[in-house]
Amino acid sequence: MSKNRPFVVSIAGFDPTGGAGVLADIKTFEQHEVTGFAIITGNTIQTENEFHAIEWTDLNFVIRSIDTLFQNYKIATVKIGIVPSLHYLNQILSRIKTLSPDVKIVWDPVLKSTTKFEFMNMEDQLDLNTILSKIDLITPNYNEIEVLFPGFIPDHLGLQNEIQTNILLKGGHNLSEIGTDRLFLKNEVVDLLPSDNNCFEKHGSGCVLSSAISANLALNQNIKEACKNAKTYIEKYLSSTSTLIGYHYVP
Repeated sequence: MSKNRPFVVSIAGFDPTGGAGVLADIKTFEQHEVTGFAIITGNTIQTENEFHAIEWTDLNFVIRSIDTLFQNYKIATVKIGIVPSLHYLNQILSRIKTLSPDVKIVWDPVLKSTTKFEFMNMEDQLDLNTILSKIDLITPNYNEIEVLFPGFIPDHLGLQNEIQTNILLKGGHNLSEIGTDRLFLKNEVVDLLPSDNNCFEKHGSGCVLSSAISANLALNQNIKEACKNAKTYIEKYLSSTSTLIGYHYVP
């Protein structure tokens, strides 16, 4: 195995179409020339159009997988996708931080599939900010941000300093500024404007974006650079086909 590429781990679901989840993440990692590993949180039955079922991976099995990878490789970045609960997420984060306190972590908080299947239970009443303090960046869309932080959209400046992580608010669901992503850093808000590319909706686009950011962070880019370059990548992916499944190799 090459020693020149940083190691990045995707902890996410398995989508048999490869449009989302760990398969999409690994494709993205390879295009960014990082070495990608994967730990599956849930095995799904789905297509790009329909979601049928999920079987969650036992948390102890996931923790054992984390132990094995971190004890054998120097992991630069971890991307986390679907998880069934905040407790499950917190246990994953705590184990990672115990093994590697300085590792960078990106969480794509997928609360529902595009076909409205609800993944995460938000009712276990864990302190969300305590969990977020272990994460370097979260990448919600406009629907997810309002579930995580009610009132964030109208009062983001008031809530920004209360949230214990950086936020990339994806603009795909913002009809008034379609395609404009907004990066909330500790002391700065950065607008990432869309290009003139003719983009099409894609199944799993959030997975691809967050894994591109994770790869860029592993390549020693700061969060602002990682997000800007990931936006360029995702727009090429979105414009690669007119269908819900895109091409990761975009000339």
